[in-house]
Amino acid sequence: MKVEQSQLTGESQAVLKDSNVIAARGDSVIQDKHNTLFSSTTVSSGACIGVVCRTGMQTEIGIIQSRVQEAAEDEEQTPLQQKLDEFGNVLAKIIGVVCVLVWLINYKNFFDPKHGSVIRGCIYYFKIAVALAVAAIPEGLPAVITTCLALGTRQMAKRHAIVRKLPSVETLGCTTVICSDKTGTLTTNEMVVVKLVLPGDGGATRTCEIEGHTYTPVGEVKGLTIDWSKDAGLKAFCRTGALCNESRLLINDEGKFTRNGEPTEAAIRVLVEKLGCPDTALDGRCRQAADQSPFGGRGGKEKHYQGVEVEKEYEWT
Repeated sequence: MKVEQSQLTGESQAVLKDSNVIAARGDSVIQDKHNTLFSSTTVSSGACIGVVCRTGMQTEIGIIQSRVQEAAEDEEQTPLQQKLDEFGNVLAKIIGVVCVLVWLINYKNFFDPKHGSVIRGCIYYFKIAVALAVAAIPEGLPAVITTCLALGTRQMAKRHAIVRKLPSVETLGCTTVICSDKTGTLTTNEMVVVKLVLPGDGGATRTCEIEGHTYTPVGEVKGLTIDWSKDAGLKAFCRTGALCNESRLLINDEGKFTRNGEPTEAAIRVLVEKLGCPDTALDGRCRQAADQSPFGGRGGKEKHYQGVEVEKEYEWT
């Protein structure tokens, strides 16, 4: 059987699983455990009978979750916070030294008769030194920094960069290199066909642009007029793409099309759905622009048909 475990390892292709015994090693990684199925992974093909050995937080995905929770509890200070702490410590030392110097400079004034006694004179100038320390502390600094960060977040939002946590902006200001995995991070983690190259007359080829960037089987194939009675090659291609295909298109609770199976096979199935069906009656009933099909697909599964909640699956014959 084959399993997609990209949630744990980041592998883009399905991994072959078997029941062969592996050597027991303390440093075994997930990729070496070819006889183990992991929680949160998806079976793309095949079937098996298994024995549950770990559940909950003891699974691999549970271990990752526990580490994430530990990291969240033990958050390090951002570079800006560290610099502010350093600035605060230095400023406190400077203010303390200045206050002591001001207090000592007025030593002769401690004996001024107008204070009544030396102790009262000492306390009087000590109050002056404390007032000077309070006045020297920049009380508006946190408000100024927060305002600057908010303005920076606003500028980022205009460029379609949304930040959920303000400390992330603080860290981003000191970032020089960003490492990112493109699959599912910079993309939608969906594979679709955007160009179709077909043989033309005289050995030439023609390229057709295909609309749509999701698994929803809705999109125009630009520059292509299909005549199923004459184009036997395209008909054979569509028949092969539909029948020799282990993927399935599903509709989740939110009405969004998702795949079950290999991404490449799902992309080919979506392409076949967009091209249509040689059965005139079936193609006319399930065309993309059909009013009775709220999901606009040719074939696949529908949850509603002509106002009646049904489950229909159209296949090539």
